[in-house]
Amino acid sequence: MKVILQQDVKGQGKKGQLIEASDGYARNFLIPRKLAVPATAENLNAMKQQEKAKKAQEAAEKAEAEAVAEKLKTSVVKLTAKAGAGGRLFGAVTSKEISDGLKAQYGLDVGKSKIVQEEPIKAFGTYELKCKLGYEVTGAIYVVVAEEK
Repeated sequence: MKVILQQDVKGQGKKGQLIEASDGYARNFLIPRKLAVPATAENLNAMKQQEKAKKAQEAAEKAEAEAVAEKLKTSVVKLTAKAGAGGRLFGAVTSKEISDGLKAQYGLDVGKSKIVQEEPIKAFGTYELKCKLGYEVTGAIYVVVAEEK
């Protein structure tokens, strides 16, 4: 019996997949637990529509990520921090502070988990950080750390 999986089923397949299952397994286990639905013409059509909608949504999200990456190229985040002797900062500039600075200065909402810092920023200066925006789109964030007066 052909069925369309509604959820991931271990040993059978992933959600949205069309699989061939034995009649008893499908009727007595998969369908009553709402793990699958019979592969009727109506259900197959619904599955294709869902796949099409999912692809369109992914394309829109990728385009949005690329637009954010373009805006990041021209955006320089200016942050201030307290410092001790020798230009060393008290603490470090975190990715959360950078994310908040982007939102406040440019209105760009980039999550702190998307900002990649190789090492913490502990001195004044200009830094270039990578930002993974998803869908294999990366951007560069330029951060200027100045002394707080």
